[in-house]
Amino acid sequence: MDFITLGSFVFFTSLVGFITYCLTRKDDHQSSVGYFLAGRKLTGGFIAGSLMLTNLSTEQLVGLNGSAFSDGMSVMAWEVISALSIVAMGLFFLPRYLRSGITTIPELLEIRFSQSTRFVTTLIFLAAYTCILLPILLYTGAVGLSGILDVRSLLSIEDEKTVLWLVVWFVGILGSIYAIFGGLRTVAVSDTINGFGLLVGGVLITILGLQVVGDGQGLAAGWHTLREANPEKFNSIGGSDQSVPFSTLFTGVVLLTTFYWCTNQQIIQRTLGASSLAEGQRGVLFASFLKILAPIILVIPGIIAFHLYASDGIKPDQAYGTLVRDVLPTWLRGFFAAVMVGAILSSFNSVLNSTATLFSLGIYKAHIRRDASQTEVIRSGKVCGMVLAIIAMSTAPLLAGQDSIFGYMQKMNAMYATPILSVVLIGLTTRYVPGRAATTALIVGCAAVGAGYFVPLGPITSQIEQMGDFHFIAIVFVSLLGIMLIWGMLQPRTEPFEQTYTGDVDLTPWRWAWPMALLIIVSVLSIYAYFADFSVLTQ
Repeated sequence: MDFITLGSFVFFTSLVGFITYCLTRKDDHQSSVGYFLAGRKLTGGFIAGSLMLTNLSTEQLVGLNGSAFSDGMSVMAWEVISALSIVAMGLFFLPRYLRSGITTIPELLEIRFSQSTRFVTTLIFLAAYTCILLPILLYTGAVGLSGILDVRSLLSIEDEKTVLWLVVWFVGILGSIYAIFGGLRTVAVSDTINGFGLLVGGVLITILGLQVVGDGQGLAAGWHTLREANPEKFNSIGGSDQSVPFSTLFTGVVLLTTFYWCTNQQIIQRTLGASSLAEGQRGVLFASFLKILAPIILVIPGIIAFHLYASDGIKPDQAYGTLVRDVLPTWLRGFFAAVMVGAILSSFNSVLNSTATLFSLGIYKAHIRRDASQTEVIRSGKVCGMVLAIIAMSTAPLLAGQDSIFGYMQKMNAMYATPILSVVLIGLTTRYVPGRAATTALIVGCAAVGAGYFVPLGPITSQIEQMGDFHFIAIVFVSLLGIMLIWGMLQPRTEPFEQTYTGDVDLTPWRWAWPMALLIIVSVLSIYAYFADFSVLTQ
């Protein structure tokens, strides 16, 4: 790698940091609302940009393109269902969240159910983020960045494990500075700046990749060659032997995407900082509309990489970094590497900010020091963030060797996503289900999914393997709903729950919310149908 690539990387990374500092240096970082919710001043543009870049991180760029390398267009199901889940967030979940003026999902569950429900949910989120999400973000980021910048040659280090450790710690330390010392608005502003670069760069990768496939004859020629040479990769309907079989769209896939976009603290925290419901809905729905472009960035490059490198024996999760390094001009490699770092930092610092929020408000303030001052609460969150960052940086390199990091992530996410989503849905749609039912469902749900994955249960394990992980978690989800509803009928709350409007933000909805939602639904389903070939289901 030459100095032009390195120089453009350092320049753009520094520029984003400088602009972010200038825009946020006068922000309120001393109060809980200022630090954790950006003072409830986020507008639609920052919300949309932050949502998209938090999502379009390396577990998506590297992981989903790696899945597309193996399975083709069928993995776009994650993007199609996600767009529909984001619409549900804007129209159903967000108005209810803002009405209660909450800072975290566990706080909502305490209002609706009990303090023990909040405590258990907080512990689940903290454990999941520390042991699953943060290490995956750092690992995929290190793999992608190492491929783009050719870090082995840059540092003259032959051992891949050493390079992986160095890049993981570099990214982890940089992300920690943003999240721990900046607060949510710093995260949102840097996300928005990097998000623009990522969208431009991601589309450019696809364009240049198609140019290479078409031998410089233009995009149309490249697209025609790609489809003619790999027709099996251009079916949005997943077969039973692929990572996303078609039937799972209606079970595990819809559950995981709904959890991710509607109840996952890491994602929804920036929506809770909206200045009004209208601004929140505008940001959320615009982010959903941008998901229409996601397959161009997250799926097609993986298919291009398959066309170019399938015979070279590269691993699926190495495909994206290799493609970027090969198709981009030297000076643009540094720019895109900086954008890639921004994407890594976006998700990493968003998770750290969320864990700091969860710990300081749900554990420290609620159970350790009830009389803690605002300064002490924020300090506890920063300490928690630093500890979890160190744990994540120490464990991320241990993920090397996974066949599909994206598939591994979805499987692990299901252990906590299934019970949390079920409890939030019951909390928002019923009035008599008691707190003990919700707390029990959280514990039983995590235990059931974990046992189904990792504990040999004889015939039960065989049945789970036969039906598939996604159908299994759907059965667990429906069972948890049933348990809570029956409990609510047999031992209901003494008084029906009534949600109180706190008055923190204006709840006047965005007047274009429903028309925008309908446009999004029609658009994403049309794209999905265009690539659909249902004949694969009869094979």
